[in-house]
Amino acid sequence: MNYDLIIVGGGIGGSAMAATMARAGKSVLLLEKSATFTDHVRGEWIAPWGVVEVHRLGLYDLLREAGGHHITSHVHYDESRAPTDAEETALPLGMFAENVPGPLTIGHPHHCQTLYDEAVRCGATAVRNVNVTDIELGATPTVTYEQDGKSHTAQAPLIIGAEGRMSPTRKAAGIKLHQDKPHHWFAGLLVEGVEGWDETRQAIGTEGSFGFLAFPQGGDKVRVYGGYALEDKGRFAGEDGPRKFLESFRMNCAPGNEAIADGKPAGPLLSYFNNDSWTDEPFTEGCVLIGDAAGWNDPINGLGLSITYRDVRMVSDILKATPAGEAPDFSEYAAERFEQMRRLRFAGHLQASLDMEFGDDAKERRKRYLERAAADPSLGLHGVAIMGGPEMVPPEVFTDAHKERVLNG
Repeated sequence: MNYDLIIVGGGIGGSAMAATMARAGKSVLLLEKSATFTDHVRGEWIAPWGVVEVHRLGLYDLLREAGGHHITSHVHYDESRAPTDAEETALPLGMFAENVPGPLTIGHPHHCQTLYDEAVRCGATAVRNVNVTDIELGATPTVTYEQDGKSHTAQAPLIIGAEGRMSPTRKAAGIKLHQDKPHHWFAGLLVEGVEGWDETRQAIGTEGSFGFLAFPQGGDKVRVYGGYALEDKGRFAGEDGPRKFLESFRMNCAPGNEAIADGKPAGPLLSYFNNDSWTDEPFTEGCVLIGDAAGWNDPINGLGLSITYRDVRMVSDILKATPAGEAPDFSEYAAERFEQMRRLRFAGHLQASLDMEFGDDAKERRKRYLERAAADPSLGLHGVAIMGGPEMVPPEVFTDAHKERVLNG
């Protein structure tokens, strides 16, 4: 069982990589742990710069045909401003990338399955419901896995780890994962039966001790997230957690949220820490990591898919440019990703400080920021990094001086 590539993890990153490299004529083994893809409350929103990467990989039409839905405007609600003021200053989202009308949303399990099927269509050997039992790296990398009670060993010059945050490939490679301290809790839920919400408009807002984000999926479905303080760990625990969570969306500052609160849960409610992680070099001999396996950005930015698609594009470009028989050089990928994650980590810290801190002082800070940003748009350039890409704004934005201007100016 010899291949050009073995990809561990058949989710979005792994399947996108498998499809891309199989299309390029490489023999690919794609290994996926799950028997079916399920809702893990993440991975449904692609920023405009991520949509550009999807285009570059030749996967855009596939996702659109699978139900990918564009959002074209953004509203920032807050308890310190009138809802009409927020809505009158809605941000058009087609301004961040040429020929991209705005972020693209598509349900996570369906997204995964669409790419997995495309990988198979392109010629990858895809095997699921497997348990990877051993990964050996070095000059002759191998992966041993079990399926239906039988053990198999496959060999390839390169193993790509795309199996998420707890990546066995990263562990086998001895690549260190850095993490910062969690800032707050973040819960997510898919809601259906949301009547009256503009399906082209996303929104964020903060009121009292809760901050929300809402991303329509098309039709009557909206993926919503809510941030709350670390000390409120059990706020949405128990059988009635989803209903308590939806009730938190009833806000004076965002009256349209009534439609969300009146909706019906269409999946699990999951809460997790908001924090960042990163690796210094996401590769070693015989191995490279992509997506969350290589480190993730604070989910408040919603950039997991955008980062993953860029990882796939950069790594696949390197592989396709590497002459047969030579080892690929991933140093450029590592350097670019490290700086990208540093910038997005900075943007996430600012966003969390503004939108996911609560109390009178935080409310006053947001009020001052919104007023000053209206007069000086440069204060919001960290948001351009989120929507348009971390390379879109000057390096001086990612400094303590800019942070001081935003939070304490």
